[in-house]
Amino acid sequence: MGVALTRSAQWTAAAGGGTGTLEITPLNEAILKEMIIFVESFIHKHPQEAKYVFVEPLEWKTNLDPSAFESGYVISRKTSLRDTQEGKHVGRPEKSTSSISPGRAQSAHKNADKTEEIISESSSESEEDEEPPDHRQEANADLPSEYWQIQKLVKYLKGGNQTATVIALCSMKDFNLAQETCQLAIRDVGGLEILINLLDTDEVKCKIGSLKILKEISHNPQIRRTIVDLGGLPVMVNILDSPHKILKCLAAETIANVAKFRRARQVVRHHGGITKLVALLDCAQNSTEPAQSSLYNERDVEVARCGALALWSCSKSYANKEAVRKAGGIPLLAQLLKTSHENMLIPVVGTLQECASEESYRAAIKAERIIENLVKNLNSENEQLQEHCAMAIYQCAEDEETRDLVRLHGGLKPLASLLNNTDNKERLAAVTGAIWKCSISKENVTKFREYRAIETLVGLLTDQPEEVLVNVVGALGECCQEYENQVLVRKCGGIQPLVNLLVGINQALLVNVTRAVGACAVEPESMMIIDRLDGVRLLWSLLKNPHPDVKASAAWALCPCIQNAKDAGEMVRSFVGGLELVVNLLKSDNQEVLASVCAAITNIAKDQENLAVITDHGVVPLLSKLANTNNDKLRRHLAEAISHCCMWGRNKVAFGEHKAVAPLVCYLKSNDTNVHRATAQALYQLSEDADNCITMHENGAVKLLLDMVGSPDQDLQEAAAGCISNIRRLALATEKARYT
Repeated sequence: MGVALTRSAQWTAAAGGGTGTLEITPLNEAILKEMIIFVESFIHKHPQEAKYVFVEPLEWKTNLDPSAFESGYVISRKTSLRDTQEGKHVGRPEKSTSSISPGRAQSAHKNADKTEEIISESSSESEEDEEPPDHRQEANADLPSEYWQIQKLVKYLKGGNQTATVIALCSMKDFNLAQETCQLAIRDVGGLEILINLLDTDEVKCKIGSLKILKEISHNPQIRRTIVDLGGLPVMVNILDSPHKILKCLAAETIANVAKFRRARQVVRHHGGITKLVALLDCAQNSTEPAQSSLYNERDVEVARCGALALWSCSKSYANKEAVRKAGGIPLLAQLLKTSHENMLIPVVGTLQECASEESYRAAIKAERIIENLVKNLNSENEQLQEHCAMAIYQCAEDEETRDLVRLHGGLKPLASLLNNTDNKERLAAVTGAIWKCSISKENVTKFREYRAIETLVGLLTDQPEEVLVNVVGALGECCQEYENQVLVRKCGGIQPLVNLLVGINQALLVNVTRAVGACAVEPESMMIIDRLDGVRLLWSLLKNPHPDVKASAAWALCPCIQNAKDAGEMVRSFVGGLELVVNLLKSDNQEVLASVCAAITNIAKDQENLAVITDHGVVPLLSKLANTNNDKLRRHLAEAISHCCMWGRNKVAFGEHKAVAPLVCYLKSNDTNVHRATAQALYQLSEDADNCITMHENGAVKLLLDMVGSPDQDLQEAAAGCISNIRRLALATEKARYT
């Protein structure tokens, strides 16, 4: 660090080539100020190390005259010390206390973020990655008069009495503190240290004034990071216990602003802030003056609103969500959701929306009957409230019971209506997200068709941001699981914009659009349009996508395309290298990719020429290698692929040689009827080889297949009976040969 600073500083030229002296330049002054602040802020960042003191002061030679030092220093011929206790610095362990006072803060002005960032470059702070880089005022920049006026007021804060401090705070509040220049003026002259120090005083007016300023300027990302560095959050957390409601409100609002990044949220939790913020939500507990209920109810509502605002910011981390739940936050949020105060409802719903990403919260939200109130507030006139309610429904509607509740409480119609308001893109993204998740239930899809939401969704396939498109296409993918809606999407002109989206790069969008195109391909006329627009080739090319989810979704979509194409075999062969690409995907280690590729191979293998080609590409050993799996989804599609691949040449024998038969017999012990059917059909094909029959018999296949002959599933009955018949025929032939 010392070497780096030596190189950065500007030096005078020295006679004889030696080292010169430091010049008095703006750069050197800036470096020196950064060093001072860095050293003096050390106590906040490393409190344990700060307990150690030097008994002997640090000494070095200087050409400075005593007149160069301001008041507060003890000057002798050889030394310069801060008076009294501040003359002590670091060395042998001694008891010492560390706190910032207005007098002491005089030397601790202008922040040192730049020097700190230089030092931490080698060790990246992942929790700060949400914060933009520091922007500092240049020493010689043209600054407005407000910058210098605020710096003068900060000096009054440092040295004035209580009255002067309050006046200075009031004067500072009159400036436009939303302006970055004013915010940085306070920081650059060391004002943040003073404001935080005032929070530790017993003077309520000083605390109020300080918090009002901190609340305004903490919207600035660099200011809030500095507040955390200076230890401001623990002080604010303590203020949440104050009997003065205005202090509680201001502290909670400031915490809400500061807790926008991970490290700040951790600090709030580690100092017990989550429990205290949850306590603010209890309006009944906060109300202590029943004689003037209307006045104090308003104040209590404001306290609860500020608490919810802070929890909203803090609940972006999993640990804080858990802390809110354990502190009893969900019932209190549910209670507040019943109020008519819109400014209260927004942070309450915002907090629920953040927390609903966790399964434990979704269960609690159902238990507290919160869905009903979320649906109710969809009809609000407030766009922000509508947005957060829709987003909360989006988070919760992964659960089937919640989707049913949204329908039963009349939530689908307002969601469909909000699709027509496309100016507010954030709200549109939330609404389309809620519709997507609700569409997973068939009953809800029927309602959306009744409300003409599907036609509106098709109209949103163009000229929308990606976050909207992901949800719109996701909703159409769910709706198009029904034939009637496939026809409706085609008639509304939805096929072409869907195919056009296959050339994007957004992973989530590609997953959803491949699913939607695959769903539409089930309808023959839609499939003709997809083929004409080169949609199948685009789907096939997505098998090369680096994201496993995209590969899997594309492979699933290819299945109905191959099934419903007029000349599927020729279409598949027309893709140069396409069959080899599919076979090579069997080397993937992703279960969903493997299952989807097996399903695609099942359809490809229905054409004899294509089956011959994939056999040459080594499909048999690759499928056999996958046989030892416990994943029922993969088992089903793997068994179907093996069954169809047995139709070529000596593939039946090859599967036996590659040890695929014995693991298949184990599939019959699964609890999934689909696995039973596919496996029985595969074993039926494989049982045409004598060696395979022996393997099946040795592994107990006959007893398992006998149980399935009585299944209500006719295909399973026939396959099981056929397999047993082949095994029995082999046994009879063997017995006959023995006696001949």
